[in-house]
Amino acid sequence: MADTDTVLYDVTDGLATVTLNRPEAMNALNVTAKEALRDGLRRAAADSAVRAVLLTGRGRAFCVGQDLKEHAAGLAEEGDALRTVALHYNPVVSAIAGMRKPVVAAVNGVAAGAGFGFALAADYRVVASGASFSTAFTGIGLATDSGLSWTLQRFVGPGRAADLLLFPRKIDAAEAERLGIAQRVVPDDELPDAGREIARALAEGPTVAYAAVKEALMYAAGHPLTETLEVEAHLQSVAGASADHRAAVAAFLAKERPRFRGE
Repeated sequence: MADTDTVLYDVTDGLATVTLNRPEAMNALNVTAKEALRDGLRRAAADSAVRAVLLTGRGRAFCVGQDLKEHAAGLAEEGDALRTVALHYNPVVSAIAGMRKPVVAAVNGVAAGAGFGFALAADYRVVASGASFSTAFTGIGLATDSGLSWTLQRFVGPGRAADLLLFPRKIDAAEAERLGIAQRVVPDDELPDAGREIARALAEGPTVAYAAVKEALMYAAGHPLTETLEVEAHLQSVAGASADHRAAVAAFLAKERPRFRGE
C-alpha cells in the first residue's frame, strides 16, 4: 500500500506487519483508519500464509485513540458518534485477541485510550523506552472501551486498574514494565528491529501450539481450575496431533533443531 493509506499492510515470510499510518495526527483513529485496521487484522487472521502479526505505528505515537476532531463533528450532527465502539473498536480487539496466531505490539510512542486497549489485546508488547500509556477516557467524560476494563485489571490488579481509569495519567515505559504491561523495553532506535525480531521468531514457531496457548489463557481468565484443566487436556491433544509436534519430537531425538511449518 502507498504511504498515503491510513493503515499499511505487508506480508513477508509469514509475518504480517500492520502499521497505523497517520503520523501527523499521532495515529488518531478516524473512520477510514478504523475500518482499514479492522479489515487488515481480519485479513491477517484469515490468511493461512500469515503465522504472526506485528502491529505498530508510524511517527511518535503508537495510537492516541479516537480522532476527537471527527468525533466532535459527529456529536455536532447529533448522530450516534459512539456506534464506533461496536462497529470498529470491538472488532479490532476481537481480531487481535481471537486470531489463532500470535500478535506482537511494537509500541513506538504514546498509546492512549483505544490505542492502549489495542496494545493490551496483543500477546506480546515490546515498548520503546520513550513510549507511554494512558487510559485517557474519563479525562474527556467517557467510560472505558476497547477491552481495557477486562485486560487492564488482569495485568495490574483491580485496585490499580480503577486508579488508572478514574485518574488517567502517563505511564512511562519503565513503569509499564514494572506493572507487567510491557514484556520488553528497548531503546527507541532499536524498537523496529526488536519488534520484527520477536514477531519473526513467532512466525517461525509452532502456530498450532501458539493458538492453543492463546485459547487456554483466554479461557482460564474466566473459569475455575477444574474446568481449565479439561480445556488444557483438549488443547494439548490438538497440539499433540499437529505435524509440528511430531517433527519437533523427531528433531529432539535426532539432536537437531526443530523447523516448524505452522501445521
